[in-house]
Amino acid sequence: MAENPTTAPAQDTPGAYGYCAWHQAFASGVRLIQVQEQGSGPGGGAFACRPCRESYGLVPFADRPL
Repeated sequence: MAENPTTAPAQDTPGAYGYCAWHQAFASGVRLIQVQEQGSGPGGGAFACRPCRESYGLVPFADRPL
């Protein structure tokens, strides 16, 4: 059976829903921007939505060079 040519390809960016630390509200499409490590105890992270990433020039943590 042939594939349906009208099917849209899957997006290559994750579409998570969470809290954007830059505009301080929940949004879809958030990505991890900054990791806060702690010596003893839980660390944390700061997430940003697409509009904030574009406005502030933020690069997601996973997209940074090693």
